Amino acid sequence: MGVFGIVVAGGILVSIALKVTAPIGTNVGDLPVVQAVRADRSSPVAENELADVTVIIFTDYQCPVCRLAHPEMRRAIAGDGRVRIVYKDWPVFGVRSERAARVAIASNYQGIYPLVHDTLMSSGRVDEPSLKKAVEQSGGSWARLQVDLTRPAIDQQLANNRLQAFGLGLRGTPGYLIGPILIRGGARSAQFSKAIAVARKNLKRPK
Repeated sequence: MGVFGIVVAGGILVSIALKVTAPIGTNVGDLPVVQAVRADRSSPVAENELADVTVIIFTDYQCPVCRLAHPEMRRAIAGDGRVRIVYKDWPVFGVRSERAARVAIASNYQGIYPLVHDTLMSSGRVDEPSLKKAVEQSGGSWARLQVDLTRPAIDQQLANNRLQAFGLGLRGTPGYLIGPILIRGGARSAQFSKAIAVARKNLKRPK
């Protein structure tokens, strides 16, 4: 990594670190757009039969902050044990990001989206061999995925995700909707855990 890359990476880490002491996020409550995002059942999901809180994520596989925040989010969710994840691919980093998003969404037809997502986020590589490797290592068929890539529903999914992201006021990736809390940008596991706790507390409030 060159000097510029080190400076950029360092700046991202500092930015995420500062958020630990900042407010958890923005309380967006039950605005119509929030209700619409929550009601959407078309996105890939990592289900959890014990879940009482849902984390909805807007990410891009080439987004450096997304990749840094990914293990932090996973750590918080694993430690909690009662969270499900809804995935909203929002490719904002160009053609290669859109190709990766399409491959990931297509993998959902084989029931392997969460595994493919984790692999791509961890590797940060979205060239064609890496996409194929992510699918096959997750137990999927690359040949079948080529057929699924032609499904019109993928175009609709990406369009819906984009409209929802704009509706929430996101200016880029990542974004996390956790109950009434919207986190714009990366966060550490402690912040994710706090947002999950707030979401769970909100569920218990009398209507």
